[in-house]
Amino acid sequence: MNPTPSPLPQRSQRLARLHLAKRESQEQRNLKPLPPRQPLQQAISPPPPQLRQSRLGLGLIPQIPKLRVDRNPTLRQTSNPGRELKGRSVAQSNTPQGLQPLTDASKRRRDSKRDSIPSVLSPVSVPTRRNETRRNQSSLNSQPTPSPKTRRTRRTQKQPFNPFVYIIRLLILGIGIGAIAGTLFSTFDPASQLPVNANDTSDTPVQERSSTANPGTAMSLRQEISPLKSQIQALAAQNSKLQPGIFLVDLDTGTYVDWQGQSILPAASTIKVPILVAFFQDVDAGKIRLDEPLTLEPDVIGTGSGELQYQKLGHQYTALEVVTKMSAISDNTATNMIIKRLGGAAVLNQRFQSWGLTATVINNPLPDLEGTNTTTARDLGNLMGMLNQGQLLTLRSRDRLLNIMQQTVNNSLLPKGLGSGATIAHKTGDIGSLVGDVGLVDMPNGKRYIIVTMVKRPHNDGSASELIRNISRTVYNYFNQPHSRPTKQAGTAGVS
Repeated sequence: MNPTPSPLPQRSQRLARLHLAKRESQEQRNLKPLPPRQPLQQAISPPPPQLRQSRLGLGLIPQIPKLRVDRNPTLRQTSNPGRELKGRSVAQSNTPQGLQPLTDASKRRRDSKRDSIPSVLSPVSVPTRRNETRRNQSSLNSQPTPSPKTRRTRRTQKQPFNPFVYIIRLLILGIGIGAIAGTLFSTFDPASQLPVNANDTSDTPVQERSSTANPGTAMSLRQEISPLKSQIQALAAQNSKLQPGIFLVDLDTGTYVDWQGQSILPAASTIKVPILVAFFQDVDAGKIRLDEPLTLEPDVIGTGSGELQYQKLGHQYTALEVVTKMSAISDNTATNMIIKRLGGAAVLNQRFQSWGLTATVINNPLPDLEGTNTTTARDLGNLMGMLNQGQLLTLRSRDRLLNIMQQTVNNSLLPKGLGSGATIAHKTGDIGSLVGDVGLVDMPNGKRYIIVTMVKRPHNDGSASELIRNISRTVYNYFNQPHSRPTKQAGTAGVS
C-alpha cells in the first residue's frame, strides 16, 4: 500500500503561487498607464513635455520607476513554519514521501525557474509597452507639426557713399526751396501786374505788376505826327532866344512828336516827378508807410517855394503830407525831407538809371537855382508813359500819385491851353534859366496823351511861359479834331 503523500508540500506550493500572483498584481498596479493615443485633430498641438524631451534627445520612453526584485526569493509556507512543520527542515517538508531526493539536474532546473521569476517582474520584460510607446511616438512624429512663422526682418544694407547722388538731391532741394520762396514773394509782393496796352483807359481792371522786379521800359512808339510837329516848330521860331525841348505821345495810337526831346536841360522842380515815383515804389515795397512821421530838421530846410521852411524845427508830419506838399505846392523843404528818407541823392540816381532815365540826375538839394539837376523832355515823357502802362507802381499807388499831381497849384502853363472838360495831372518847374511843365491829359472825347514842354530861356524871360501855353493849346486842338490818323511817311509804319 502506497503511503499517502503529505499535503504540506502542495499547500506550500499553492501559497507560494498566490504570494507571487499577489506580488505581481501589486507591481503592475504601481505601473503608470500609458497615455491614450491622441486623435488626429490634436496631432498639431504642441507635444507633451516628455515628447519635447524626446525630440531634444532626452529619451523616447517615459520614465517608469524600477521595481524592487528579490533575487533570492525564499518561499515561506506560513508566517510560522516551524509550528507547521513540527521541527522538520525545509528540505524535508518540500520532499514528498515516496519521492526521490532532488538530483543535481533537478536543482539546476529549479534554479533556472527561480531565476526566471524576477525577469518577468523586471521592467525590461515589458516589450509590448515599449513598443506601444514607440508606436505612439512615431505616430505623433508622423503628424505634421506647425512650424512657427519666422518674422522676416528687412535688413537695410549700407550702400556705398556716392557724392554725385547727394549733389543731385541737394540741387533738387534747392530748386524746390527756390520755387516755394519765389511763390511766396510773388504772393506777398503788392505789385505783380501786367502792363496795360496804350489803348486801355485807367478804368480798365488789370493785374498789378511788381515795380522792383521789372524795371521800366520805354513806350512803343509808332509814327511821328509830322503836321503837329510843324505847327510846334512854327510857334518856337517866333522867338529865337528860346531853346525848347518838346515830347508828346498819343497814348491811343502810339504816334508822337519829338523835337529836341533829348536835349539835356536844367530840371528845376520837374525833378520832383521821379522822386514822387520812387517814394511810392518804397510804399509798395513796404519800406515806408504813408502815416510814418517825418521830423523837420535843420539840414533839410530849403528856400524858395514851399511853407515847411517856416515851420518849427522838430515838428513832425506824416510821409503822405510831406510828399503831397512836395508836388502840389512844390515845397523844396518837403522835397529834401523825402530825398533824405529815401536814402539820398546817390540812391535815387541809381534808381532813375534803372528806369531808363539816362539824363535825369540829382546833383544838389532843392532849390537848385543854378540848374545843376538835369533831365530831358524824353526822360520825363517815358516816365509818364511807364506810369500809364502800369509799370513801376501798383495801380493803387499810381492812382494816388496821379491824384497828387492833379492837386498842383500852379496851373499857369499847360492847363491854360486845355479846353473845357479836360483834366491834367502835371508838375511844373520854374527857375531863372528854365520853365517847364510835364503832364498827363485826359480829353472829353476819351483821348489821353502825354505832353512835356521845357523851355530854356534868358533869365526869367516870360515869353517861355507863353510859348508853353501856345504849344499846349495847339496840341489839344489837334487831338480834338475828328481826324486821328497821321499821314503815312516813307520809312515809317502806319498806325492801324
